[in-house]
Amino acid sequence: MEEQASRFIQLFDTYYEDVLRYAARRVDPETARDVTAETFLIAWRKWSAVPLTGQDTLPWLYGVARKVLANETRRERRSERLVARIIADRRDQDAVMAPDPGDHVAGALALAQALEALSPADREVLQLLGWEELTVRQAALVMGCTPATMAVRAFRAKRRFLAVLAERHLRAEPDPVPQVRSERR
Repeated sequence: MEEQASRFIQLFDTYYEDVLRYAARRVDPETARDVTAETFLIAWRKWSAVPLTGQDTLPWLYGVARKVLANETRRERRSERLVARIIADRRDQDAVMAPDPGDHVAGALALAQALEALSPADREVLQLLGWEELTVRQAALVMGCTPATMAVRAFRAKRRFLAVLAERHLRAEPDPVPQVRSERR
């Protein structure tokens, strides 16, 4: 048990920051810390399943974090639906709730918008390969598929991403300073 504890501490010290960054790119900082903690709790509980040799440890942890994030997203959606129902019950039954226009103010960068236009699966593939800098084999481990399947998914996701950029008349490399249009009357 002591050996397992010391090996776990080493695992935690080695990979905590990587898993935290992975989660922080997908959710707010507080939730990212919770997701990271849950990921390492699962690693402790499923210690015999953790690949401790080679380059598979971090992708395995990313795979666990991905599932924890999915659970968090489902919980958040259920919570949002409950809040919406409570608000709707307080209003007339015929009233339709309009989304808050302030939610989407502060416009995201063009590439981030194009990335958001993709399906969650495509977005995850591109983020694993781009942000997390995983190999196709490692990303396949995270996504629970074969490297060949991951290579196809990556090719298709990249093609769809480039199509969204082209549709929006954007380049793959954004200008460092966004162009601002002024209206002339």
